[in-house]
Amino acid sequence: MSTEALIRQRLIVLEPETYTLEDESAQHRGHAGAASGGGHFKLTIVSPKFRNLSTLARHRLVYETMGELMQREIHALSITAFTPEEL
Repeated sequence: MSTEALIRQRLIVLEPETYTLEDESAQHRGHAGAASGGGHFKLTIVSPKFRNLSTLARHRLVYETMGELMQREIHALSITAFTPEEL
């Protein structure tokens, strides 16, 4: 299964109303993180699970959801997280 598919599978736990996931790995060729095989991804996500959470807490929740993927498959994950009311 691709890293992108693994990320999408894990995002289900956050009950997203919508999200976009972009693989930006090609833009980072030659970067030290790319050499280890970890990808660079950009995530924009809207979820009611982010209600009453700070930006930092939202990011931590996403990172926790990714689990061990953050140690191997994902080198960098840029996150923009909203509640439905913030759109």
